[in-house]
Amino acid sequence: MATDLIRYDVLARDALRGVLRQVLKDAAENGLPGEHHFYITFLSTAPGVKISPRLLSQYPTEMTVILQHQFWDLIVTDDRFEVGLSFNGIPERLVIPFSSIKSFFDPSVQFGLQFETADDSAEVTPPAEQLAVAKTADESDMASGDASQKGEGAEVVRLDRFRKK
Repeated sequence: MATDLIRYDVLARDALRGVLRQVLKDAAENGLPGEHHFYITFLSTAPGVKISPRLLSQYPTEMTVILQHQFWDLIVTDDRFEVGLSFNGIPERLVIPFSSIKSFFDPSVQFGLQFETADDSAEVTPPAEQLAVAKTADESDMASGDASQKGEGAEVVRLDRFRKK
C-alpha cells in the first residue's frame, strides 16, 4: 500500500470538526433552532480543557455535556468553544478545545460525529452509548437510562470508515 503523503485522514477529521464548529457558531449567534440539542463528549484532561476541580474529580477521563435549554455565553473560536452550564444547580464555565472532542450527537435528527483524539488508541464507544454522562440543570430529571436510549439507531460518521486497513 502506498504511503499517504497528503494525509487525507487529517483533512477529513478537520473538515468534520469544521461542521461541529459551524453548528456551534450558529447556535451562539441565533440560539438552537427547533428541537435541536447537542451532546458533546470530550476528554476532560486534554490540553486546553478548562473545567473546575469539582467536575474533574467527577469526570477524570471524559465528560459529556448537553447544550439544550439552559446554557449561556456560548463563545466559539477557531480552536475551541466556551460555554456556561449548570451542574446540580452550580454554574460552571467550561473551555473545550475542538481537539479534545470525541463525539458530537444531535438526537433530534439522529446525527452524530465521532472523532479520534490524540489519546485514542483503542476502539471508541459510539456517542449513542455515552449519553448523559453529565447533565445540565434542565436534564437533571432525566434518568441516565432514558438519555442513553434517545440515541438508539443513530448513524455515527467515523473517520476509520474511510481508511483502508
